[in-house]
Amino acid sequence: MTRVKRGVVVKRRHKRLLKKTKGFWGQRKNVFRRAKETLLRAMAFAFKGRKLKKRDMRSLFIIRIKAACNERGLSYSAFIHGMNKANVQLNRKMLSQLAICEPEAFTTLVGMAQGK
Repeated sequence: MTRVKRGVVVKRRHKRLLKKTKGFWGQRKNVFRRAKETLLRAMAFAFKGRKLKKRDMRSLFIIRIKAACNERGLSYSAFIHGMNKANVQLNRKMLSQLAICEPEAFTTLVGMAQGK
């Protein structure tokens, strides 16, 4: 009988994982077991980082809105409360964009929040 060589699937799987760990330090890039555990950890950090990025951006929007409200003599919490009472449905990202790019429009929103 002729000899049958195997391991094609396993080698493909190993090469796919080692390709993702390119640039890692030491054995973490070329030893399958070390590379796999490093990659699992890296993917967990990447997932966590995507969630933290959303949180950081929201806090940045709030800081921008707060600064724009303080310039106009209103606190952030009073502004948001007034917006809710006036039934204006704008998210914080859009409010911060208005505060930066369209100061006149933001001033009218502040007036609406104050009930003027």
